[in-house]
Amino acid sequence: MKRLIASLMLAVCAVMMPAPVQGQRLAVLADIHVTPGNEADKMLREAVAEINASAYDLVVVNGDLTNEGSDAELANVKSILDGVRHPLAVLPGNHEDTWSQSATKTFVDLWGNDRFVRQLGDVVIVGINCGPYMKMGDGHVKQEDLHWLRRTLDEYLSAGTARRVLSFNHYPLQDDLDNYKDYVNLLADYPVIAHLNGHYHTWREYVAGDIPAAMTCALYMKGDGYGYAIVDISSDWIKIYNKRLGCEAEPMYAWQARRARHQRLAADSVAVSTALPGGYVVERVWADSASVFTRLAFDSERVFFGNSLGQARAVNKRSSQLEWQHATGASLFARPVVLKGAKRVAVPCSDAIEVLEAATGRPVKRYASAQGPYVADGLLTGDAYIQGGYKRLERRHPATAKLVWSYDSLFNYCQAAPVVDGRDVIFGAWDTNLRSVDLNTGRLNWVWNNGSPANLLGPGNVVPVVTADRVYIVAPDRYMTAIDRRTGATLWRDNSVRYRESMGGSADGSRVYAKTMDGALVAINATSDTFKMLWSVDLGLGYDHAPCVVLEHDGVVYAGSRRGIVCAVDALSHTLLWSCRIGSSEVNGLDLDPYTGDVYMSLIEGTIYRIHRSDRD
Repeated sequence: MKRLIASLMLAVCAVMMPAPVQGQRLAVLADIHVTPGNEADKMLREAVAEINASAYDLVVVNGDLTNEGSDAELANVKSILDGVRHPLAVLPGNHEDTWSQSATKTFVDLWGNDRFVRQLGDVVIVGINCGPYMKMGDGHVKQEDLHWLRRTLDEYLSAGTARRVLSFNHYPLQDDLDNYKDYVNLLADYPVIAHLNGHYHTWREYVAGDIPAAMTCALYMKGDGYGYAIVDISSDWIKIYNKRLGCEAEPMYAWQARRARHQRLAADSVAVSTALPGGYVVERVWADSASVFTRLAFDSERVFFGNSLGQARAVNKRSSQLEWQHATGASLFARPVVLKGAKRVAVPCSDAIEVLEAATGRPVKRYASAQGPYVADGLLTGDAYIQGGYKRLERRHPATAKLVWSYDSLFNYCQAAPVVDGRDVIFGAWDTNLRSVDLNTGRLNWVWNNGSPANLLGPGNVVPVVTADRVYIVAPDRYMTAIDRRTGATLWRDNSVRYRESMGGSADGSRVYAKTMDGALVAINATSDTFKMLWSVDLGLGYDHAPCVVLEHDGVVYAGSRRGIVCAVDALSHTLLWSCRIGSSEVNGLDLDPYTGDVYMSLIEGTIYRIHRSDRD
């Protein structure tokens, strides 16, 4: 009887399908957000069963498979999707890229890649990843993915082949993808019939340049229940349907699907070398062939960083020439650390800390990781090299990087740089907690959290500001908190403005700076027992959520944005001195070169810039 009922249900589902076409048919799942045992877990299994009961040429899963991108979540959703009986193509989304215990490596291990291409008849179906990568930010297509996309389309659409292109990405080709214009202009060179994305959990039709595009449904839609999208492609038309589970497919959009070239968008104007008021000069030092997610480290001659291809690189500060590179095997997210004596540099990687000769890049030593990748910014201070890892914080030898002690009572990974002051090491992790441990022993002094059980609202990616008696943090819960440095007790919390993860302190310890989500720089009195805002300056950034640290140097406060804008504010008069756009992507951080006094910054798009004050020469 159960088999009969199941057969009848599958037959009903088949009847509810739109009539088959002479062409290609796709099922598209997006924003499924499966955690083992949640309702989405159950309903995804039902969606897979319904999809299996009908004929499809390809099933595309268009990002946000999980909630926190953990290995357990990814393995669980992989086990469900392995039940799809049709050809399958899977892309990650921001929930796999922004929070990942493997630094995005597990997704590639499970599905073989984070991009795909398939050919169905005369249609080339192609999808690429979108970011943001291992921190809050806008979506971003990596440089190497854009290069791959052009090479792939050139190959599949070689001269004489009458083919068309259907494009997929988790993000829309709009402003919340920071380099969407580069993406659109690349697609515009080819006969793209449509672009499909998820991310917003809604149906919406739009155009990317003049390419037809649509946001398709999430697995669960409020007021609409559970379902997926169906895409039919014929010789003349592409038609999109909303398919709620157990219901008849509802027509949504229809576009002509003939071969066409498209109009290109006007590119943004970006300064490469800019003279600014007061003798400031902002100049480009390096443009990489890949994306750069790391902050920067320095010796007397070089700037060190890592890129998304897993290459640790050293660039000469004077000539801007590449001196060496070293392949590590997976994308790099942690800032390199120049060790004591400046003869060696430690590179935190996906599965080890690699120690290289600073002058040549020659490998010296490799300390394998017992668990998880290194994505945290390390810190060299005095006789200690402090490095965050996955579920642990380590003290290492300052010259060799050999392990001294490991504090391993964490429940998720470290990301931001710690702060070391006296014998206190203060740091956050993505387990909701901020901790203070003893520098000499690694023993816990105290642990603090904001009371929320949500990991993603905790202080996982903030560099605290530490004074003689207080610790200050901001976090995605949109509060600034002052904490007693000795006991870890909360002194006060303020949400009068929308704080996020971007902050810094004044050189004299009297002020705490924070960049708000509304694009303002605020200064808080760090000597008062109660919350007291000293001033606020509108940086002209508008909405901004980049976790870039705020840096005060030589009387000037620098802040970086999600869209490649760097601002300078006078610390005493609290007036905006200047702002300069040097790119379209997020500023990873602001780093002071201790040898020259210049301020450096890297951008996700792969560029490195230097701020030099010629009036101080």
